[in-house]
Amino acid sequence: MIRNYQGSCHCGKVRFEADIDLDAGTGKCNCSICSKVRLWGVVVRPNAFRLLAGEANLSDYQYGSSKTHHRFCQTCGVQPFWHGYSVEKDRPFYTINVACLDHVTDEELAHLSVCYYDGRNNNWQSPPTVTRHL
Repeated sequence: MIRNYQGSCHCGKVRFEADIDLDAGTGKCNCSICSKVRLWGVVVRPNAFRLLAGEANLSDYQYGSSKTHHRFCQTCGVQPFWHGYSVEKDRPFYTINVACLDHVTDEELAHLSVCYYDGRNNNWQSPPTVTRHL
C-alpha cells in the first residue's frame, strides 16, 4: 500500500517526502558504495519524491558511469536519497534510503522484504552468494 513518508538526514537540514509502497520490497546491494555506507533503498518514480528543504545543503557524488547522483548532506554526511536513470528499465528513478525515513518503527523495518543485488559483479539479476553482512 502506498503511503506518504517523511524523511531527513541526521541533522535535519535535508528533508523530503515520498509516496512509497514499502510492502513492494526494498533492496540492498554489495557494490562498492552501497557496501561501504550500508545503503538500504526503496525505489520510487520521480513524481513520488519531493524535496522539502535543504537543496543548497546537498552535495552530489557520481562515479563509474556517472548515471547516478548520490546526494548527501554537507553538514552531517548522510545520504538520504539518490537518483538517476535506469538503462535496464528505461526510466528515471529516485531511491530513498530506508534508514532516513522518519517515524518508521524498528518493528516495521524488521518486517520489510529485502531483495539483494550483486552489484559488485554487475550481476543485477542474482543475489550475491553472501548477504548476511548487508
